[in-house]
Amino acid sequence: MNAPPAVLPAAAAALTPSAAPLHALALLRYGAPSLAFAFVALPLYVYLPEHYATRYAVPLGYLGAVLLLTRFADALFDPWLGRLADHLLRRGWAKPALLAACALMFAGFAALFALPALLPFAAGEWRFTLLFIAALLLTYLGFSAASIVHQAWGATLGTDETQLARTVAWREGLGLAGVLLAALTPQLGGASALVGVFAFALIVGLVLVWRAPDPAPHRAAATTSLHWRTLLEPLHNQRFVALLAVFVTSGIAAAIPATLVLFFIRDRLDAAALSGAYLFAYFAAAGLLVPIWLRAVRRWGAARCWLLGMGLAVAAFVWAALLQPGDRWGYALVVVLSGAALGPDLVMPPALLAGVIRAGGHGNRLEGSYFGVWNFATKLNLALAAGLALPLLALFGYRPGTLETGVLPPLVVAYCLLPSLLKLVSAGLLWQFFVRGRSGPAAFAS
Repeated sequence: MNAPPAVLPAAAAALTPSAAPLHALALLRYGAPSLAFAFVALPLYVYLPEHYATRYAVPLGYLGAVLLLTRFADALFDPWLGRLADHLLRRGWAKPALLAACALMFAGFAALFALPALLPFAAGEWRFTLLFIAALLLTYLGFSAASIVHQAWGATLGTDETQLARTVAWREGLGLAGVLLAALTPQLGGASALVGVFAFALIVGLVLVWRAPDPAPHRAAATTSLHWRTLLEPLHNQRFVALLAVFVTSGIAAAIPATLVLFFIRDRLDAAALSGAYLFAYFAAAGLLVPIWLRAVRRWGAARCWLLGMGLAVAAFVWAALLQPGDRWGYALVVVLSGAALGPDLVMPPALLAGVIRAGGHGNRLEGSYFGVWNFATKLNLALAAGLALPLLALFGYRPGTLETGVLPPLVVAYCLLPSLLKLVSAGLLWQFFVRGRSGPAAFAS
């Protein structure tokens, strides 16, 4: 079967003719930092709220409010960081920039996990809040800068949709390996082990990436303005706006259960002791299936593969809504199905985005700007998930540590049904704009 309409026809013309597929070792070196980056993504969005609330008695509503504000503030910097990344790539400074960003990220990360032990929340709420916000912003800033540079770099490696998906798959596959390690480390050694293993993984990743292939020559103009209107130049690309709409709705649908998963396992399933095993199985299923999804891309294209992944996710969470306390094996099926759906969520959107960038004539020029806006949307998804879902749960009577019984308690509605509805909306947009014949991306031709 030929590639579907999701493969943007103008992309081929935007590619560098001499570009050749990268071998596995080169892709390993490029993707290596993603293993360490996963330690920031998983603990901050999944482990940190539960860790603060249950171990240090930090109020749930307070956590939601602080995470919402800091994630939103962090997201506002991403378009500027994206344009800055274009300048750094043009000057050939991708690797030093990545190193500097990682240093900031680690400093903030270590401070976050040291803070509640050194300064308990009850001992000084205002001082705790100021230091908590400062550590979060430092971590977010370093992580955002490192991620945008790394993603923009990867978007220049590859010659077609399949090769772009392969580059992304190595990056995200190593990220999944990092997630598995990050999920197990707190179970074995707590927060101190998490910080130590993160430091080691980060050093190894930076050593490897220093020998990775350099980004393709960048053509960003030296005089490009950092005025806010120029930072949003990618939004003038209608193909990108369509893809962003799909990504945002899908991302919110994924961020809500990611924020609530530990609460659901403990307070709905009564299976807190299995939290680490469930998380490990989820990410292991995702990682093991990535090679299969890559083969599927060659046959059906990235858009159709992403659509199939959305269908699997909806099936998994509808099944989860039917589970009762003690249904541990039933939730294991949810874990496998939703893990299978994670691969397309990770690999297909950046591969489609790289094609959109090239089709718009912005290849090797504005990758950083596109990923700056893209990461802004990602942060907004996570902010809404943590900042709205947690306080609303508290408002409707959910209390952490209390077993949720009955047919559809608030935790089940928030964790299972709301994400399913959002995934269906996202799937409809994906079908309309990137799968259906010439009413898809061809409708956005320049």
